[in-house]
Amino acid sequence: GMISYSQRGAEEYAALGFPREKIFVAHNSVSPAPAKPDDRPLTIDHATILFVGRLQARKRIDSLLLACAEMESKPRLLIVGDGPKRGALETLAKSIYPSAEFIGAKHGVELKPYFQQADLFVLPGTGGLAVQEAMSYGLPVIVAKGDGTQDDLVREKNGWQIEPENYNALVSTMKNALSDIARLREMGKESYRIVSEEINIEKMAETFVRALNLL
Repeated sequence: GMISYSQRGAEEYAALGFPREKIFVAHNSVSPAPAKPDDRPLTIDHATILFVGRLQARKRIDSLLLACAEMESKPRLLIVGDGPKRGALETLAKSIYPSAEFIGAKHGVELKPYFQQADLFVLPGTGGLAVQEAMSYGLPVIVAKGDGTQDDLVREKNGWQIEPENYNALVSTMKNALSDIARLREMGKESYRIVSEEINIEKMAETFVRALNLL
């Protein structure tokens, strides 16, 4: 038998000739089904965009800073994390988006207040597990396409997938997202439903058990 982390991976293995009935999809997750997040009031002033992750080149945080500078609404930008590119990113922010807030590394319950303040989670580069955490707090998401795990998490009703390294797509998608905060709230509810009912560590373990029992 074979276990794939994504439906795309399962389809690719099947196309290579592996028996479809012996392929099981266990969506990659490290988090249990979340508790229901508190309802957010509609944002009156500037929307808050959140990034959580390692500050390294492949995360494309430089693109996020540049994109925020192009937003007419001038959203609040919270960058949570640390890494080798932090100094360079802070220098860049001073020149193009000085209101960006670099929070530093936070873990576990320390992250909660930042997820609770956000209206939209944006991951312009590679990554994945932070997306699930954002969704557990009822956040809509913008993510760059990757290995296929994003296909199962991010759908039309809860977010947007963009082509990696496509800066224009990032800008246009952010403008679209921020144009309707009420819509973002509804999309966030769908994010929560997905990680609560479909993609969490309990569901992943159930797939492992089912695969072992059937084989």
